[in-house]
Amino acid sequence: MESAKKYDVSVSTETEYIADQSDETKDRFVFSYTVTIRNSGTMPAQLISRHWVITDARNQVKEVRGLGVVGTQPLLKPGENFAYTSGTALATPVGTMRGSYQMVAEDGTQFDAEIPRFTLSVPRVLH
Repeated sequence: MESAKKYDVSVSTETEYIADQSDETKDRFVFSYTVTIRNSGTMPAQLISRHWVITDARNQVKEVRGLGVVGTQPLLKPGENFAYTSGTALATPVGTMRGSYQMVAEDGTQFDAEIPRFTLSVPRVLH
């Protein structure tokens, strides 16, 4: 069996601008993001930690590392999903996020699940 299929965790995201928590006059733009993590592999795997790279339109980069997500370290069996919602604030109306989850499979193998880059944008700012 291919190891890529054994350890296969995919990540998808949806974003939303939170206008009532933002203050555009003070360069505070708040976004929520919902992440869905899916174990498409054949081996159960647990999310141990996260690493985010958040970049605003001025190319200011903030890195965030920590254990788990929203206070938990979910164990995903093959075919299972785990979804959660979190948020971030930017100093510009547009930015991006990307990163990875550090996973440990049931057999002890450690691997990263890539979080593909996604855009945070105030509505009607990007065409």
